[in-house]
This record gives sequence, structure tokens and C-alpha cells, in this order.
Amino acid sequence: MAHDEFLADRVRQAFNESNTSFEEKKMMGGLCFMVNGKMCIGVDIDKNTGNSRIMARIGEDHYQQALQKDGSSEFNLTGRPMKGFVFVSAEAIDRQEDLAYWIQLCLDYNPFAKSSKKK
Repeated sequence: MAHDEFLADRVRQAFNESNTSFEEKKMMGGLCFMVNGKMCIGVDIDKNTGNSRIMARIGEDHYQQALQKDGSSEFNLTGRPMKGFVFVSAEAIDRQEDLAYWIQLCLDYNPFAKSSKKK
């Protein structure tokens, strides 16, 4: 599983600083951070460019607005975009305040997110 360990450490640090309980799980080609048993945010490396990015689960209410932000793009792993999820480039979250913005969006949506069915 390819992911940027430095970026993953930044996400861990942000969760720890906000006293957010989380688990880590390798999935979707990267490392996902689970909050309340639900995928909240993830880190991976774009196979086409080799650049690091986050996968942000922000919900459909903020989806269109999020796509207008610099460095964000549709979350598309299968040829079909997943509404409510966006990719955000590492350059767009270089500043800690920018990463914190995306993490907070994910955390705000998390209580409304549906859990995946356990197998």
C-alpha cells in the first residue's frame, strides 16, 4: 500500500491534538483513518503522478464547494466519481492550517456518514 508516511504523521498529529480517537486501516490503495468505525480521511499516492494526496470524506453537502478549492479534485478510483469524497493534493495542504481545514470538514461529516457493513 503506497502512502506518504510524513503526511500520515501529520494527520495522526492533528487527530491527537484534537483528542480524536481513530484507527488506521490499509484500504483503497492507501492508509485510511477511521473515526467511530467509519472512513474519515485517508492518505495515498496518485499512481498517475506519484504525488501524495489526501482522500477526504466530506459529504455531499460540501462536495461542490470543496471542488472549487485549489488542489481538490473528484475522488475517482474506478472511473466513476464518488460524491461526498474528494482528493486534495499535498501542495494544497502544505500549511498545517490548510490540512486542519480538511480534517475538520471530515470530522464534521463523520457523525452523518454511514458505516460500511461488516463482513
